Amino acid sequence: MKPKTLLTVAFSACAFALPLNAEMLDIEKDELKFGFIKLTDMAPLAIAYEKGYFEDEGLFVTLEAQANWKVLLDGVIDGQLDGAHMLAGQPLAATIGYGTEAHIVTPFSMDLNGNGITVSNEIWEAMKPNVPKMADGRPQHPISAAALKPVVEDYTDQGLPFNMGMVFPVSTHNYEIRYWLAAGGLEPGFYSPDDVTGTIGADVLLSVTPPPQMPATMEAGTIYGYAVGEPWNQQAVFKGIGVPVITDYDMWKNNPEKVFGLTKEFTEQYPNTTLAITKALIRAAIWLDENDNANRPEAVEILSRSEYVGADYDVIANSMTGFFEFEKGDRRPAPDFNVFFRYNATYPYYSDAIWYLTQMRRWGQIAEAKPDQWYFDTAASVYQPGIYMEAAKLLVDEGLADEADFPWDTDGFKAPTPAADIIDGIPYDGKAPNAYIDSLPIGLKGTQTVVGNEIQG
Repeated sequence: MKPKTLLTVAFSACAFALPLNAEMLDIEKDELKFGFIKLTDMAPLAIAYEKGYFEDEGLFVTLEAQANWKVLLDGVIDGQLDGAHMLAGQPLAATIGYGTEAHIVTPFSMDLNGNGITVSNEIWEAMKPNVPKMADGRPQHPISAAALKPVVEDYTDQGLPFNMGMVFPVSTHNYEIRYWLAAGGLEPGFYSPDDVTGTIGADVLLSVTPPPQMPATMEAGTIYGYAVGEPWNQQAVFKGIGVPVITDYDMWKNNPEKVFGLTKEFTEQYPNTTLAITKALIRAAIWLDENDNANRPEAVEILSRSEYVGADYDVIANSMTGFFEFEKGDRRPAPDFNVFFRYNATYPYYSDAIWYLTQMRRWGQIAEAKPDQWYFDTAASVYQPGIYMEAAKLLVDEGLADEADFPWDTDGFKAPTPAADIIDGIPYDGKAPNAYIDSLPIGLKGTQTVVGNEIQG
């Protein structure tokens, strides 16, 4: 389905009136506080601050680490924070009223990739016999959850729950670990309006743990593995307590990750301030990726400081500088593990938003079927490419960005992701959300709903 309204929405969102030069931006609010969680992908905020890009725009910014994703979201909604590094699912969920209800928008996507799934040493030893090996004896990647399935079945036969962690119910990590488990034939469980644990019918019980606490929670035996962003997968390797079995890049090449979120009210009350914020963040993203990641060692030093991520330099560098270590000594090239600007990473594509919405529907967080147009309209109400492109045009006019680096002619949708780029071999087309949902073997389809412990319809 490709309705005319789809293209109209996309065209309208990219239409804008430009000031003649940057000096004409009349900043409505110059003192700002932004929140973040201690993860590598908060980097655009740290770099925009440390490199003076916020100040260049007349903004005086305070960055403040938050205890968890709920505290961060509540801070943006109640105005204690002006904006924040957010899970992409948070603005979407808030806007459709899943959990805390508020109209949150994003003019800027913060990165691609950057996550992994780690299991404990004990689980890894049990999985290894099921994992194909390369000629040199090392495990063949990517590793399917099919290698985990016999391990989970053994726990089930013993009457033991198999527990794994993710960072938040609407996090990429929740959807990624569910995607990986389902692709390997394991049921990750459903949500319903009456049961928001997400464990209805689950083979693997997923629960929430804040990112920095993941390694310790697994070491304590509370969970047997987890999905999280860096540096908390590499931390498990450095501590010798676990093994990352797959990165999200190997699950879905160049998948969308975090966003920068603000309330719709903020963007309407302070439009020039919003533009200025977006400009500074785009400059930070450019700096992070330019010259084949030449600035990454400096970025790692900045992120290792206690006020930002606060992990050891070597732990952050392990993934941030073009490599990823699976087991001690098994360090493999991963030049695109963290992408901040390449491949139009910062443009807020509607198709990215729609993928998150399809996963919410797949697992029952969206309880009832919605027409394709609902997905298009919801994406357009949250993702704000018009603001992004206006900021990009200003940077190009100022000589601070290259015109060739921005998708001026896009309708807001990426080209469909080919089957070869996704672990289960199922392509994704953001212009056909319901057809995509129905193509996935495990999960709700069509008009199905979760009633009690059963799928009906």
